[in-house]
Amino acid sequence: MNPDASLITALVERWRPETSTFHLPCGEITITLEDVVTLSGLAIDGDAVVVDIPDEEWSAICLRLLRRVPYDLVGGVAVVRITWLRVEFSHLPDDASQEVIEQFARAYALSLIGGVLFPDRSGSTVHLQYLLLIEDWERAGGFAWGAAVLSYLYREMGRSTLHISHIGTSLAGDLGGWVALLQFWAWERFPHLAPRDSETRAPATEDAHPRGLRWLSASSRQYGDQLFQYKLWFDAMDTVVVSI
Repeated sequence: MNPDASLITALVERWRPETSTFHLPCGEITITLEDVVTLSGLAIDGDAVVVDIPDEEWSAICLRLLRRVPYDLVGGVAVVRITWLRVEFSHLPDDASQEVIEQFARAYALSLIGGVLFPDRSGSTVHLQYLLLIEDWERAGGFAWGAAVLSYLYREMGRSTLHISHIGTSLAGDLGGWVALLQFWAWERFPHLAPRDSETRAPATEDAHPRGLRWLSASSRQYGDQLFQYKLWFDAMDTVVVSI
């Protein structure tokens, strides 16, 4: 889905890194671990998502776990393009061995991590450090991915708050982290900002699990000066939905 840059910008303008909360006229509110697991289904309990600095060259790690290395992965470069992953691992052979299946699965997981869960501001590359987290599937399943996603989003919003204060304009594509999660959260907490059922490509189901699924087909509501309109709404905000 395409993020609503105006809604995200209006929200991040009210983010305070000191308290990790959005400041509204009615008080402070934030996206919590409970919100993350409710909206995404990602685990919030488990091992911390931490990567030890490897002794191997990144190209050697890439070759060992994916059996392929992009031509531009040279020197100290430690990132690969998500488009390279999607092109190189687009078709799994019918007679693929278990080893090849795991290589394709890692490539898919790596593109998901870099393109959805922990995207940088470019949204086009992913660091190979994440590949080490999915080397062992059993270990990977024990990580608190949801907690890491929220922590990463907090950090990116803090950085973008500084960007907005200096530039004074819409974030557009200048926010890393899982922006869609933040947008789903806003639609749940502030229902009058959410798309109406008639504005979605598929009906929003109340019993969807995880709850974020109910918004996957939704399209953002369209206004004239959207950023200005969202700012007015947040300036006048006096109620929020406490529980989702």
